[in-house]
Amino acid sequence: MRRRTASGFTATLGLAATMSLAIFLDAAPARAQASGCEQLQKLMGERQTIVQRLASSQQAKKKMTPQEACGTFGRLVNNGEAAIKFATANQDWCQIPPTFIEGMKADNAKVLTFRGQACNAVKQQADMERRARQQAQGANPFGGADSITSGAGGGLRIPQGAL
Repeated sequence: MRRRTASGFTATLGLAATMSLAIFLDAAPARAQASGCEQLQKLMGERQTIVQRLASSQQAKKKMTPQEACGTFGRLVNNGEAAIKFATANQDWCQIPPTFIEGMKADNAKVLTFRGQACNAVKQQADMERRARQQAQGANPFGGADSITSGAGGGLRIPQGAL
């Protein structure tokens, strides 16, 4: 089974975000004239910047760490939630098509999944590092010293002399 990394999803994510942005910006001049509708354009601009960062890290020789991917996908989820909230609340005033909102919801659901995978990788990495530190320090990974594994004091004694 092939395991996909968080950065492997950016191509799909970038395409979906770009399509959502293109649908909205296609009729943007008419909407931009309505007072207060500029906020959605600002949010979509921020979203495009985040997606470009994800895409450039995928193409770069140095991939994003799980921590970076978790944070970046987190910002993308927050941006999507803000855009959906604004678009839903101002749909009539700003003449936002329902297909745009539906597309944003679907896109944000995908991003939420990617964020979960990236953040889960961070947790797994932290657990592995914690276990490695415990083993390097000689700690019992099962939760405490006992008379058999502790060594000094009350542990098993090594017989002296010839066996």
